[in-house]
Parts: sequence; structure tokens; C-alpha cells
Amino acid sequence: MIFPKNALDKLGFIEIKDLIKDKCLSESGKEMVEKIQPQVKLEQIDRFLRQTQEFKDLLVNDAPLPVDHLYPIKPLGEKARVEGSFLAEEEFHRILLSLRTVYAIIRYFNEREGQYVHLELLFEHLPIETKIIRQIEAVIDDRGKMKDNASRLLLDLTQQILKSEQEARKRIDQVFKQAQNNGWTADGNLTIRDGRLCIPILAENKRKLKGFIHDESATGQTAYIEPEEVFHLNNKVRDLAFERRREVIRILTELTTELRPHVSLLLAYHGLLSKLDFVRAKALFAIDMEAEMPELSKEAEINLVNARHPLLLLNARKENHPPVVPLNIKIDQEDRVILVSGPNAGGKSVCMKTVGLLQLMVQSGLLIPAEATSKLGVFRQIFADIGDDQSIESDLSTYSAHLSKMKHFTEFANGRTLVLIDEFGTGTDPLFGGPIAEAVLETLNKKGVRGVITTHYSNLKVFASNTAGLENASMLFDNVAMRPLYILQVGKPGSSYAFEIAQKIGLNKEILHAAKDKIGSRQKKVDTLLVDLERDKKEIYDTKAAIAMRERELERLKNEYENLQGYLEENKKQIIREAKDEARQILKNANKLVENTVAEIKSVQADKEKTREIRRRLHDEVDKHTDKKPVAKQVMAAQVDESIKVGDWVKILEADTEAQVIEVSKGNNLILALGELRTVVKKNKVVKLQGKEKAKVIKKHRTISTESAADFQPELDVRGMRTEDALRQLETVLDRAVMIGYPSLKILHGKGDGILRKFIRDYLRKYSHVSHFEDEHADRGGDGVTYAHIQ
Repeated sequence: MIFPKNALDKLGFIEIKDLIKDKCLSESGKEMVEKIQPQVKLEQIDRFLRQTQEFKDLLVNDAPLPVDHLYPIKPLGEKARVEGSFLAEEEFHRILLSLRTVYAIIRYFNEREGQYVHLELLFEHLPIETKIIRQIEAVIDDRGKMKDNASRLLLDLTQQILKSEQEARKRIDQVFKQAQNNGWTADGNLTIRDGRLCIPILAENKRKLKGFIHDESATGQTAYIEPEEVFHLNNKVRDLAFERRREVIRILTELTTELRPHVSLLLAYHGLLSKLDFVRAKALFAIDMEAEMPELSKEAEINLVNARHPLLLLNARKENHPPVVPLNIKIDQEDRVILVSGPNAGGKSVCMKTVGLLQLMVQSGLLIPAEATSKLGVFRQIFADIGDDQSIESDLSTYSAHLSKMKHFTEFANGRTLVLIDEFGTGTDPLFGGPIAEAVLETLNKKGVRGVITTHYSNLKVFASNTAGLENASMLFDNVAMRPLYILQVGKPGSSYAFEIAQKIGLNKEILHAAKDKIGSRQKKVDTLLVDLERDKKEIYDTKAAIAMRERELERLKNEYENLQGYLEENKKQIIREAKDEARQILKNANKLVENTVAEIKSVQADKEKTREIRRRLHDEVDKHTDKKPVAKQVMAAQVDESIKVGDWVKILEADTEAQVIEVSKGNNLILALGELRTVVKKNKVVKLQGKEKAKVIKKHRTISTESAADFQPELDVRGMRTEDALRQLETVLDRAVMIGYPSLKILHGKGDGILRKFIRDYLRKYSHVSHFEDEHADRGGDGVTYAHIQ
């Protein structure tokens, strides 16, 4: 499928596999990564991609998967399968820890049944055989050693050994003390020789103590003697130890025999752990790349949206380089082969390698750093001609190597072949290399291949512009600043900018003029035309970018306007509700007042003075609830104040509220700030605040800001949260910190697998008010805590 064999390495696929291996926890997982190969069955590719996508979702949004121990069970199972063999204590301990991990994982997915449907296919309905664990736990403790009570005989032997050792130690201490009192011993304490505890005796006294001489000092002045009576006790301990070891082997053999019927299940558990480790590594790598699952197609097509080269992306992030410029390219039935031209170091080869590498990754079940709206088909063959591949041993020159590949391409390529050729036709005289390359391209086009080809040859550009199925494309170049933009523009060929680049480098002008005279006038016109086209394309691209930016700004203003309108509408409803309640209360009070007034007039029996006083009090109460008409006249009669400028405080007459001017627009319009909201009001609808009234408003807003700062907590703990909840809470606290002018924010996210930390720091990079962030001191949490500094 892949030709030549080193194409995987040339495209960077081997390096991708090495990076995924680094994410594996087990050797069996690494072995599975090493076996990754592009597949051609759509259903299989889809299953692999969905498993990786589900594991990525699990890592980002769900509780951690319990993968504490991933010991290789398979070799232990194969060993236990042999009749008469037995597993050692530490081997049973590894099986025990691995089985606990397997059962914890199975329970984890059983609790989430139906949530990760493609990952559940890995289990193949594996049972939880707790009997195996119980049998091992009855014999092996949590330190990986055999329990003393594994059998009655073992317990009895263990106790006898302990008792004999204590007796032997007690007896040798007595002998040592007696020898010291007699002055027989050399300097020093009891020591071990040949695995036996011995007394250091001066050489002239060695005949005075009965026992076995195990060793002498280098000078021969000290002999190390094991007393005779202790010698017999130690031999007894050793015999008991041998007997205990035989009992241990018997127990292990019996336990292995009980395990033997379950070997097939153990091997299935091993396969499950290996697959989970493998898919987990792919998912972690996808998170590092911010990768997504593209849409799969049955057709031989490629449509990459905002794609980035994985290795360049990771390297740029590691070296803190500028972000990688995304690639957008489409290969389908109409535009089968994209012929990319443009200046050297302009990104042509990276464009071609990005297409090839991402296609290999998708067909290998790996997510890719591109938008989820990208669409890729399945190719049965991928042919690549990258590098010179010259060989002294094979007597193969650069051009011969290219031709041998072209021979294979033209013979075996078909409509399901992806062809990738870098610097098509180079390596020989352009006068002959160009026509040969054109003929090869014509043959490949007739076979309906898909592919990306880079070239500098003008005849290929002309051929592509006049041939159905072929499409010219170029890497944009800023011919003013003389720098590449790394943006692919499909539809027109690009200039190589040979003279312009040579001029910028500083090549002698006379040499440049001589070179221009040596090329034909027709070729000069073609190159000039390409340069002009490139300039026009850049202007169009910049114009489109400006229009898009303006559209985004208009959309933002529209959303703000709609939010403000909703806010005002809600306030209007609230005011009307309150006014109605107040009116009902006024009517109720008025009725009571009228009744009381009538009663008082009757009680004074029409006394004129008292009646007049009662009526005056009635009118005073009515006046309290009567609107002052002059205010309405003031609103209608407000004049346009031309002195209003940015920063002034004004009163909105219709809403009877204060706001600050943030922009003075054309047509007597003012853009005002109402807290966090923005509104547009005519100048004749506001009155500029001055003097005490202005000072009062400013003091009120400062008080609100001070109160907000007083109860603000500059520390956020998101440990244990799902990523989405953590980012939502981080956004809220950051917005508030910016609003009240707080200089920094402490975020506790913990360490774990580092996934939550990664997403939080990615969000901080995109937040415009965060100048930089850093780890906490190692003694106070290290990279489990992030400090964000706000500008």
C-alpha cells in the first residue's frame, strides 16, 4: 500500500508513533503502537477513530480511569499453563494487582453503560472472576509475600524458626558476653560470616572456645568463630527453613494448579489492558494536538479545514514559536491533483507533507489537528516521492531515483491512489526534466489519481491551468516585506520570486541584470504576471480578512444591542409592575383619606375654618402623589450639548439613570456604559452632569467597585471538576478580576494526568487580559497551581 517503504518515515509517521509510545504505561501497549499501520476498511477505521474520540472525551470530561497497575499478564499465564510449573510469590502479586485493575475498569464502564459504546467493544463481555482474586489473596499479602497462615504446617514451621532463631541468638549473646569477660574477644561486635553469626576471637585464644572457625581477618590476628552449641541450633534453623521453603513451593504449585483453568481468561484480561493502554495513549496524544475526529467518506477525497502539521504544532508550542498557520485544501473528483508552486521556504513541502501525514493518521485510527468538519476518504495506495534517495551501492543518482519512482507510479497508480511528489521534475536539465515531468503528470491524471505535487516548473503550471482534473495553487508571499505567509491559495500558480529573494539577500545588481537578460522575454513576462497575480491575491486576501473582522465586530455590536434591549425591556416590565402596585396602594390610601376627611367635616358641623384646614391637608396628600409636569417639559426641551466628550458622566432623561460616555459617534450619537452594558443614545436625550451631581455619581460607582473588590476572592479551586465546569467558573472569576482591576489570580487545578492544567492554560493564553502565567513554587504545589497575571 505504501511506496516506497521509507515514505512513512519521510512523512513523519514514525515520529508520530514514537510520541504515542511515550504515552503508554505498558510494554504491550507500546508493542501495539509499533504495529500501527494504515487500514483500508472504512468500518474498521471508523471504529478505531471513535474509540479514540470516546477515550479523549472520557479523559477530558469524566472521572479518571482506574489504571493503577498494568503488569504484563500474558507471560505469567503462559508459564502457568505448563503442567508441574508454579508461579513465584511476586508473580502472583503482579497478577493480583493487574486483576484488581481489570475489575475496577470493567466496573467503571458498567456504571457508564451506553455512554462509551465503541470502547465497550474492547471488553467482549469479559466476566469478573472474583474467585481468582480470593484464591490469591488467601495466600499472598499486599507486600507480595506469602502469608504465614497460608497453611497450618507453614504457620507451625514459621513459629519454630522464629523460636529457634531467638534461642540461638540468646545463646550466642551469652557465649559472647562470657568470652568478653574472659578477655578472649577482639574489638568489635558479633558479625556475619558465610551467612552465620560469629564471635570475633583473638587468634591466641581461638583454641579456648569450642566451635567452627568460618573466617580470619587479613592480618590473621582475629578468628571468627561460631560456638559449637550455637552451630547445632543454627543448623536446626536452616533445616526448618528448607522445610518451610518446600512447603511454600507446595502451596505455590497448588495455587498455580487452581489458576491453570483460568489461563485463557487471564490472556483475555491481558489483551484488554493492552488495548486500553493503546487507545489511552492515542487519546492523550490527540489532546496534546487539540485533535478532532474528521468525517469519513467512501469517496477518494480530501477536504482539510484549518489543518496543522502535528509535529510543527507540537514543536512550536514547545519552543514557544509563533502558532502554525492552518492549511485549507480540497481534493475531489473535479480537482484531483493540486499543483503547488511558490517561493522556496514558502511552505510548499509542509503543505504536501501535512496532507500525506494526516491521511496516514486517519487511516491508522488517529485523530488529527483539524476542524471536525474536515472530510477524508480512504486510499488503498499512498505513493510518495520526497527527498533524493540517491544510492551509491545501487548506482542510483538523484534523478534516477526519481525516475524509478515515477515508473512505479505510472504503472500501479489508480483512482484510489494518493500521490505526493516534492519538487517534481528536479535533478536534471530543466530543458528535459520539465517535459518528462509534464508527460508523467499527464499519465497520472488520466489514471484519475489524487494528490499534491510541488514544483517550480512553468510548463507544469501552464499544463495544469489548461487540463481538467489538475488545479494550480500557490503559497502566498508578501512581496513588499519579502516574507512567506504560509497560506495556500488555490486557483492560480505562484511565482518563485527568485530575483526578488536574490535582491533581498544582496546579490550584486549587475549579476541580477545579467541573469534577467539571459532568460527569455516571454518567461520574464510570465514571471512578472505571476508576481502581479500574487500581489492582487494578497490584496484580495487582506480585504476579505478586513471584511470578516468588520462582520465579526458588527455581529458583536448586534448581540450587545439585543442584550441591552432585553435588559431595558425587562426593566420596563419591572417598573410597570412596581408602578401598578404603588398605584393600588395610593388608591387604597386615598379612599381611606377621603372617608376620614368626610367624617371629620361632619364632626365639625360645617365650621368654615376647620373645613378649610381639612381640605388643605387633603390637597397636600394628593400633591405628594402627583407628577410634576415641569420635569416632562424639561425632557422635551433638552438641548444638544456639544461639549460632551469621552469620559463625561451624563443623565439619560428618558430612563432617569446615569452613564459614562465611552465614545462620541457621528450623527449626534453617544455610546454609553451602563455598568457592563453598552447603549447608543442621541445627544439631545441626555444632560451632562457637573459639579456636586457629577461627584455624587462618581462616588456611588466607586463605592460599588470597592464593595466588589472587598468580597472578591483571588483564589479559585477547580480540583475534581469537569473541564467544562472548571473553564466556566474560571471565566466568571477572571471577568470579575478584570472588572475590579485585581492584578493576579491563583488557580488550584492539581496535577493528575495534567489534562485539566493543559485546558486551563490554553484558555489563559487566549484571554486577552492575561499578560502571562506561571507555576507556583515547588514547595507550595508546583505545576499543580497556576498564577495568572492580569494586565
